[in-house]
Amino acid sequence: MFFTFFYKPYIAIIGDIKSSKKLSDRKAVQDKLKRVLMKVNEKYDRDIASKFTITLGDEFQGLLCNGKNIIKIIFEIENCMWPIDIRFGIGIGEITTGIEREISIGADGPGYYRAREAIENLRKNEKKKQTDTANIHLVSDIENQEAVLIINTVFTLLCTIKESWSDRQREVILDMLEHGDTQTAVAERLKVRQPTIQKILASGKYYAYKEAIDVLEKILGEINWNDI
Repeated sequence: MFFTFFYKPYIAIIGDIKSSKKLSDRKAVQDKLKRVLMKVNEKYDRDIASKFTITLGDEFQGLLCNGKNIIKIIFEIENCMWPIDIRFGIGIGEITTGIEREISIGADGPGYYRAREAIENLRKNEKKKQTDTANIHLVSDIENQEAVLIINTVFTLLCTIKESWSDRQREVILDMLEHGDTQTAVAERLKVRQPTIQKILASGKYYAYKEAIDVLEKILGEINWNDI
């Protein structure tokens, strides 16, 4: 077990569009983000304690009641909004106020404080122009901080792999992840030969990427209320 809680843990997620003031059409991007969040709220309804909501023009937040699908949720938002860059802060902790199911505004507590801290950590690292900077960061008060370090290290490695993808590699890899089937099936959908898919997956380090995602999902899936 990586996580042990003596309280009812929530997972707060705060997302923030990078360099939003430089966008040529901010309204179109905001409208697209609103549609993407509505889709996520519907698709992952059972995991969501408070629906993802745009809180500022370029920022949004949501609250999860377990970690089972946190990676899928974040990556779905990220991939649907691509090539718009988004940073994600994840905070694990209590929520000390009432929770409004339909809109993630007004609730407060350590979970949100830590998500905000995670976002600020990402911004600081970006200003330092560190190489291999992740776009996802997690903060928690759990005793096992080694687990938090592992998670954030994997986030950095995933980001490094993603940034190396060409547009074609991204298309093939995301199709493979979305459908979870075979190279042959991907080739048929994208109307190319299977050996081409195999080469693209290998050059894009797909299998290392997928293995890292599986590890994260296993670790974060431990976050739930069943053991409280």
